[in-house]
Amino acid sequence: MDNILYLVIAIGIGIVFGLILSLIYRGTLKSQRDAVGSERKRIIEEAQRDAETVKKEAQLEAKDIVYQAKNDAEKELRERRSELNHLEKRLRQKEESIERKFDQIDKRDHELSRREKEYNSKERSLQDKENRYTQLIKEQSQVLEKISGITSEEARQEILRRTEEESRFEIAKLTKRIEDEAKENAEKKAKEIMGFAIQRYASDYVADATVTAVSLPNDEMKGRIIGREGRNIRALEAATGVDLIVDDTPEMVTLSGFDPVRREIARLSLERLITDGRIHPTRIEEIVEKVKKEVEINIREEGEKSVFDLGLSGIHPELIKTLGRLKYRTSYGQNVLQHSREVAYFAGMMAGELGVDVKLAKRAGLLHDIGKAVDHEIEGTHQEIGANLAKKFGENNKVVNAIMVHHGEGDPITVEAALVAAGDALSAARPGVRRESIENYLKRLESLEKMALSFKGVEKCYAIQAGREIRIIVKPDDVTDDMSSLIARDLSKKIEAEMSYPGQIKVTVIRESRYVEYAK
Repeated sequence: MDNILYLVIAIGIGIVFGLILSLIYRGTLKSQRDAVGSERKRIIEEAQRDAETVKKEAQLEAKDIVYQAKNDAEKELRERRSELNHLEKRLRQKEESIERKFDQIDKRDHELSRREKEYNSKERSLQDKENRYTQLIKEQSQVLEKISGITSEEARQEILRRTEEESRFEIAKLTKRIEDEAKENAEKKAKEIMGFAIQRYASDYVADATVTAVSLPNDEMKGRIIGREGRNIRALEAATGVDLIVDDTPEMVTLSGFDPVRREIARLSLERLITDGRIHPTRIEEIVEKVKKEVEINIREEGEKSVFDLGLSGIHPELIKTLGRLKYRTSYGQNVLQHSREVAYFAGMMAGELGVDVKLAKRAGLLHDIGKAVDHEIEGTHQEIGANLAKKFGENNKVVNAIMVHHGEGDPITVEAALVAAGDALSAARPGVRRESIENYLKRLESLEKMALSFKGVEKCYAIQAGREIRIIVKPDDVTDDMSSLIARDLSKKIEAEMSYPGQIKVTVIRESRYVEYAK
């Protein structure tokens, strides 16, 4: 029984305790629910407050943005209005200017219309007068034609023909008489002096052309000259200032450059390098420097030798050095230094025959072509360059003048200057001295003969003496002696104006009458 009682009591205690725990849990749960509700309410209220704050801030920011945009728009609008006002003002000014111009144009149109009317009126008056005068002249011409029996055109042509014939004959006679008087004494003496000078200076002449090609022992040498990646050929071109052309030509390379001295240095340097066999940039520079010094010494020695051989003194060392450079300069295949020496000899011989200053003639003759030594470096003709060089290094005005006028481009102030020009012609224009291509030679001969045949009355013509003389045979029935002289003169002037040639060309006109009879 006690156990059952204890069990019932324990069960009752457990139920009571469970009820108590249930009540406690419910109270706790309720309090938790109340706390959660109040917290949620607090959070919602706080969120609402934040939202209101954000809303107000957004409204304020939006108002600021709208205000700023409004201000910017108003500012831009003011600027646009100002710009439009400015443009409007300029347009009004342009319109006013255009209106003024239109007014001026209208005034000018009225003035031009008025003047045109006046001009038309005057023109009509002049035209009427001209027509009246023309009619009078026509009537008078008809009366004259009726009296003379020929028309006015025929009379005019006859007058012109007779005037032309009389004038041509008179001019031909006067020209021939003047030329005969001038040549009567001068030609004989000039021929004697020049012939004597040529006889005394009968040297053999060899044209020394500038060498631009270098022979190689074999084609393998081309590769060694070029070098790895072209370093050898670049070093040689840089050291000499000359272009080295290596092409398909077997066992040969070509040197190209305006300066003949540089070209000669390059030729000698390349030949020595080929002989030596050691071809590299350092060796190239060494050889080129040595050759330059040797060539400079040779140039100075050649100039000094020329001065010494001619018995001259007092020439500036720089002029002597420049004179030596002419050894490497050619003109139409003629060595210019040899040509200068010849001119000096010729001028000196002729000066001796005439009794003038021989030293001055030789000095001017030797220096007359010195400008050709540097004409590829300085602008101007070789006469101007040479004269400036001579003046710069202390030569007197007589020598400077002889250099300047030796091609006839000026007036000589001394007899020696004229002798230098004559010596230059003798040295350069002798047959065979200067080389000329056969094609140019033939074209020149054909041009000569065509010019001669273009004259009326010419029957035949022949270019002889290597193109230095042209002989013309005229028809004796159509051409008189006076007309023959006129043909020779006109042809010589035409040749001078239209052709380019060295020296001079002699024009000979032959007129002969032949009468043939047969004895039977």
